[in-house]
Amino acid sequence: MSKSLGNGIDPLDVIEKYGTDALRYALTIGTSPGNDLRFSDEKLEASRNFANKIWNAFRFVMMNFDDDIDFSKVDPGRFTTADKWILSRINTVAREVTENLERFEIGIALHKIYEFIWDEFCDWYIELVKPRLYDQEAPGRIEALYVLNEVLKNAMKLLHPFMPFITEEIYGHLITSDESIMISKWPEYREGVMYPEEERVMKVIMDAIRGIRNRRLEMNVPANRRAKAIFVTSDPDLASAVDREAPTFKRLASLSDAVVRKDKSGIADDAVAVVVEGMEVFLPLEELIDMEKEIERLEKEKANLEMELDRVEKKLSNAGFVAKAPKAVVEAEKEKEAKYRDMYRKVIERLETIKGK
Repeated sequence: MSKSLGNGIDPLDVIEKYGTDALRYALTIGTSPGNDLRFSDEKLEASRNFANKIWNAFRFVMMNFDDDIDFSKVDPGRFTTADKWILSRINTVAREVTENLERFEIGIALHKIYEFIWDEFCDWYIELVKPRLYDQEAPGRIEALYVLNEVLKNAMKLLHPFMPFITEEIYGHLITSDESIMISKWPEYREGVMYPEEERVMKVIMDAIRGIRNRRLEMNVPANRRAKAIFVTSDPDLASAVDREAPTFKRLASLSDAVVRKDKSGIADDAVAVVVEGMEVFLPLEELIDMEKEIERLEKEKANLEMELDRVEKKLSNAGFVAKAPKAVVEAEKEKEAKYRDMYRKVIERLETIKGK
């Protein structure tokens, strides 16, 4: 921005449109000492989206709080793998963010808080605890509420220097003994709240769910079509974790059943595989797709690709077109031909696999 060029931006106008916290976030994220900052509306919109994400997570937590909630009844012995994982992660993030701030790595610190809140807390932990929250009689419900409150409370403290207004508002509604977040104690790393084994297990579970989702998406499997998954692992801890988290897999990965085995015996050769650390997941092909409909779809795709290949081949075999057309246009057609041939090969292979079955 330059005063002489008159291209300055009035922060009050930005605050009016996006909010103070969004402006503070946009001016901090991705910054590093000595480097210029590129300012854009896209950054401000992303900042506002982050604030909305936090607010929605907070509203969800408060909706599930009872009027007479009593955390003195919490039993740490009933913490689940997911509970220990998220407590361990916020503990680690608190240590890392503190170290970053002490080194004036403000942009890195904010990025770590953002990733934790958006990805781990909102997208994973909240989804994992929903069954316990919705059932008033569910074992471990009070523990889930305690962990939600504890993690959100500490996440707001870490975020407060960057986004003071939304964090103060949310903190004031959480169960704490502080009058204000501004005079609360900064989160400190505690060795006793580290659960490396639970972190390892949760990483495998999340990777497996992501992998299953991605394979279903690649194969255009309808969201309402459920399939059995066979988890093959020789790791007893992972095997027991899959057994324990079977309802989670069924809900988040659209599975009809989650079966654990020590080897691949009895698994069909055409089963779709997902490989994660320490485990392989197999999805029987016939449970993922309707064979007749899939053959019909692939036959149509094959016919369309044959038409496109014929068109491109005729164009490229035309000496006049190759000689007169700009080089970039000719290269683009050659790229199309290569792409269509690759797609055609994959369609043929898939058709042969299904028909052979």
